[in-house]
Amino acid sequence: MESRTTSRRTFLSLSMGLPLGAALAACGSSGPTQTGAGGGTGSTSGGGAGKATYWYLTGQPNEGVRTRAVERFNKANAATQLATTTFQNDAFKTKIKTAIGAGEAPTVIWGWGGGGLRSYVQAGQVDDLTSWFDQNTAYKDRLFPSSFGAATVDGKIYAVPVEAVTPIVLYYNKKLFEKVGAQPPQEWGDIMDLVKKFNAAGVAPFSLGGQSRWTNMMWLEFLFDRIGGPEIFQAVYDGEKDAWNNPAAIDALTKVQELIKANGFIKGFSSITADSNADQALLYTGKAAMLLHGGWSYGIQKEEGGDFVTGGSLGYMNFPPVAGGKGDPSNTVGNPAQYMSISSKATAEAKEIAKKFFLTEMNSDAQSKDWVGITQVPIVKGIDSTFGSTADAPWQKFVYDTASNAKSFQQSWDQALSPTAAEVLLDNIAKLFQMSVSPQQFATNLNEVIGK
Repeated sequence: MESRTTSRRTFLSLSMGLPLGAALAACGSSGPTQTGAGGGTGSTSGGGAGKATYWYLTGQPNEGVRTRAVERFNKANAATQLATTTFQNDAFKTKIKTAIGAGEAPTVIWGWGGGGLRSYVQAGQVDDLTSWFDQNTAYKDRLFPSSFGAATVDGKIYAVPVEAVTPIVLYYNKKLFEKVGAQPPQEWGDIMDLVKKFNAAGVAPFSLGGQSRWTNMMWLEFLFDRIGGPEIFQAVYDGEKDAWNNPAAIDALTKVQELIKANGFIKGFSSITADSNADQALLYTGKAAMLLHGGWSYGIQKEEGGDFVTGGSLGYMNFPPVAGGKGDPSNTVGNPAQYMSISSKATAEAKEIAKKFFLTEMNSDAQSKDWVGITQVPIVKGIDSTFGSTADAPWQKFVYDTASNAKSFQQSWDQALSPTAAEVLLDNIAKLFQMSVSPQQFATNLNEVIGK
C-alpha cells in the first residue's frame, strides 16, 4: 500500500441521498518518489499517430496498478497511445499547477477532486463531462454514488472518479483491550471511560501524530458530524456567517479538549509526526490502545507491524456515535476516490484517447482485480464479491460496507477550504490541541476567514 502521504485524507461531506447538485466538493492528498531533471521520471508511450498524456504518482504498489492499466491500453491501441510521466507527491502538485496555469497540462489531469477541481473549473481549464456520463450511464452506475461529490461543481461533473476508497477508521489493539478487560467503545461516553481504564493500566489510550495537524483534524471532523450532522461543516463550506459558532461545533471543540485534559492522547503527541508512521507504531507495539487514522494504515501496520495484523491483534471500527447527537452512525470521513479530468487545452484527438482510456481501463474488471490484490477496495459496486476468503477479506469487506453504506462521506476540511482559510484552520487546530485557544476563540478565529 502507498505511504501515508500517498493515500491520505481529504473529504468534504457528501450525502449519498442528495442529488449531485447538492453534493459538496473538496480534495485530498497523495504521494511518492521522483527522479529526473523535470520533476518526473519514466515515460510509457508507443508509436502511432495519436497520443495523449497522463501524469500520476509514484510509489508501489499503487504505481504498479496505474502503470499496468496504461500498458494494457497501449497494447490494445497501437495507433492511439497514452504517454505517461510519474512524479513524487509534492513535485506533482507543484508541476501540475504550473503546467495548468501555463496551458501545458497533460491530457489527463489526475488529482483529488473537490477544491482543487473547483479552481480548475472556475478558470476554464478542464472539460465538463456531464454529457459524457449521460451517454455512458452503465459506466457511471457501476461506481459508488459517494465518489461523485468531489467530482461535481455546481451540479456538473468535471472528473471521473477512479481507483480506491479509504475511509478514516478507529483502530484498536485487541491484546491491550483483553489485558484491561474492556470492549471497543459503542459511544463517546465509552471512550472517556476507556481513557481512565487505560491510563490506570499505564497504557496511552490513543496514539496521535499531532505535529502533522491534519491527524488532529480527523477528530473534529467526526465529532462535528456525530454531534450535529454533516450540515454543520456544510454551513462553513457555504460561507454562512458565524457558522463555526454553531452550538454543535462548540460542543465538539469542547469534547476534544476534555479528552486532552483527561490524558486521552499519548504524552508528547504534539511532537509526533504522522509522516514517519510513528503514531501507527505506537499502536502495534502496545504503547497505545487506539488510533484514529486513514484506511491506508492497515497496509502499513501489516507491513511494518510484524504479526500484529496477521496474528489477529488489530481491531477496527467506524467512529462511535455521541449520545443525543444528530449525525447518522453510518457517516464517515475519508477519501472517496481519486479523480481524472480532461484538460480543456488538449486536442480533440487527445481528448478522445483519454475518454477511451477511461471507459476501457479505469474502474475496469482488470484494474479492480489489481486493487483488490493489494488489499484496497475499488469504488465499484459489488466488488465485495471478489474478495474471496483471504486473510485481508474481512478488512476489505469492512471498508466496502463503510463506504457503500455511509449516509454521508465527508472530505477533509483543509482541502475543502481555500488555502488561506485552510492554513488558519490547521494553525488553530494545533492550538486547540495544545490548549492555547478555547473552543470559543477557535470559532471566532475561523469565523474571520469564512468565505476567504
